Amino acid sequence: MRVFRRRSRTADRSARERGVAAPGSAVNGYAVLETVAALPVSTWRYLWEPEDVRHLGPMAQDWHAAFGLNRDDTTIPVVDGLGVSLVCIQALNRRVDELTAEVSRLRESVEGSPRDLDE
Repeated sequence: MRVFRRRSRTADRSARERGVAAPGSAVNGYAVLETVAALPVSTWRYLWEPEDVRHLGPMAQDWHAAFGLNRDDTTIPVVDGLGVSLVCIQALNRRVDELTAEVSRLRESVEGSPRDLDE
C-alpha cells in the first residue's frame, strides 16, 4: 500500500539534473509510523552543555537502529528527521480520512435502519 503520491517526473528530473538528488524508492508511511511509535524518546543533553540544558528526542543510536538512514549512529540528520515527520503526518492524515469515512458509513447505516419499537 502506497501512502503518498509520487512527485512529478519534472521535479525528479530537475533535482537529478542539478546533481542534488538521486531517485529513491516509495515509502510505506504506515510502517514508518509504527516504527516512530515504538521509538524511545527521552530528554537528554550533550556532555559539554550545562546541566540545566535539555533536548527532547530519540537517541541517535536508536534512530539508526530503527531507520538505518545515516552512515553512523552518532547523529540524526535534520533532513531525515523532517522526512520521517512528513511521512508520519501523511500516514496519520490518511488514517483520519479512513476513520472519518468509516464513521460516516456507520452513521448512515444506523440512521437508515428501522428502530426497535420496544425502546
